[in-house]
Amino acid sequence: MGKKASKAVGNMYYSARSEAVKDNVAFTSRESASELLHIERTRLANIELGNITPYPEEVKCMAQAYNMPELCNAYCANECPIGIDTVTEVKMDDFDRLSLKVLGSLQDIDSIRTSLIKISEDGVISADEEGAFNDIIDSLEKISTNAKALQLWAKKNIHFKG
Repeated sequence: MGKKASKAVGNMYYSARSEAVKDNVAFTSRESASELLHIERTRLANIELGNITPYPEEVKCMAQAYNMPELCNAYCANECPIGIDTVTEVKMDDFDRLSLKVLGSLQDIDSIRTSLIKISEDGVISADEEGAFNDIIDSLEKISTNAKALQLWAKKNIHFKG
């Protein structure tokens, strides 16, 4: 990219466009990027400056054009009024790190299964079982987040269609 928009540095949408320049020089300027994205130039500037929140359709378009599927996840986890409470943001990493995280989170799956069976035997979660149940929920969230990160990596790097 030509000159850096210093006020936009740190904004995930600006950073994504800056990264996308490596594969498509048309993203060098906001003007040409806005044409490719079908987002008005001043609106794109305001999104990249953090002055306005993009519409979900705009985030999806940027994510596809920039080959940054993690933009959708970050939007849902941080900006969407529903997603803020329901979606966990995943951090992209190298394949080997992500694989190890997935394997590490699956390491205790047998003990999770055993605990869940024990807790659910009587169909009630008693007060003395709540701590163990919360640990199960935390472990499942970790598994889910790590699996989602690996899925996004695949989508970005091998054009996984899942």
